[in-house]
Amino acid sequence: MDTREFKGLQIAKQGKIKKLQNSWLVPSESRFDFYSVKLVGDKKVCNCADFDLRQQKCKHIWSVELYQKRIGKKDEIEKIEKLAKPSAPQNWHAYNLAQTKEQEMFMELLSDLCGDVEEALYSFGRPKLSAREMIFSSALKVYSTFSLRRFIGDMQIALDKGYIAHKCAFSSVSNYMMDEKLTPVIQHLITLSAMPLKSVETKFAIDSSGFRTTKFSEYCREKHAVDVEHQWIKAHICCGVKTNIITAVEVGVGNNNKSGDSPQFIPLAKQTHDAGFNIQEMSADKAYSGRDNLAYIDEIGAIPFIPFRKGTGGQPKGNHIWRKMFNYFAYNREDFLQHYHQRSNVESTFNMIKSKFTDLIRSRNETAQLNELLLKVLCHNIAVLIHEMYELGIEPSFIPK
Repeated sequence: MDTREFKGLQIAKQGKIKKLQNSWLVPSESRFDFYSVKLVGDKKVCNCADFDLRQQKCKHIWSVELYQKRIGKKDEIEKIEKLAKPSAPQNWHAYNLAQTKEQEMFMELLSDLCGDVEEALYSFGRPKLSAREMIFSSALKVYSTFSLRRFIGDMQIALDKGYIAHKCAFSSVSNYMMDEKLTPVIQHLITLSAMPLKSVETKFAIDSSGFRTTKFSEYCREKHAVDVEHQWIKAHICCGVKTNIITAVEVGVGNNNKSGDSPQFIPLAKQTHDAGFNIQEMSADKAYSGRDNLAYIDEIGAIPFIPFRKGTGGQPKGNHIWRKMFNYFAYNREDFLQHYHQRSNVESTFNMIKSKFTDLIRSRNETAQLNELLLKVLCHNIAVLIHEMYELGIEPSFIPK
């Protein structure tokens, strides 16, 4: 039993599949919606993206078939579930060590990273707060997920351990995060934090996701005709599919991202390549399908695994990689999808960030919101490094080679 059949069994067990006259309504696992499974000739078809891409049984079709055959046979279902339950090897000893030591090691690695930050030269007037210490404090605040006032206790711990020389007021951290000059510095630290895994990561994936803020906007009402929702910030990331380390990131307020995801593809891939990563494969969903995107990945010596949209032809128009990958997608789809499936790791990366550091951006100032989201990514990278120190035995070095 493969993964899709197993997931279909889980859906069938819920008993929420609805039989209509010529179709079945299957509940979605990720949202409050239904997918329609219909019988066309001797074949069942589904309107989900997985069936549209593979033209083979998806979990929703499996759920309908299992619902028809096995509903009411609880003993049989439980027996099949027990045999089919997928298992992934996990080094629990390394995981447990990483989790129990993370908070202590986080400060140490963050301090090492901030050592690369340049301090402004003092000229005259009241001395400014140390840039290194302010970035350290800002990142530590985001890592703690506490409010500014409650976070002061963590700053005292950092002071006692010698990671900072002075404990500033909580309002100073808030003011510092509003500085536009902080944004490129954090992006540089994100790139540096991924460096220790250059020898590990060769396959990457690109995608985007939204983070909600404490502000509200008319976006949801205008686009979806529903009640007003939180204003959101969109993060575009490139991550390694093995460790979930983020090698490049671009963020922006939702209204500034109306151009779509595709224009962010080359800048993210270029940042990763320029950082010295050996890119062998790059995966992304249909939103990033474009001749220029495929051409750039081919230019740097990698293979782009990006599925083609409906109605797309294989005409190269001066771009040989477009025809090559189109034929690969059309005539060797199973093998193509085995590579493309690695793209799901970028969704896992977003889930790691949101579950650990929440999907809420607390800052109210727009610049501070962007910086806070970047700091979430930086904290995620450090957490990943700590895990890989125990899992792979690496010794982090933040010096570019």
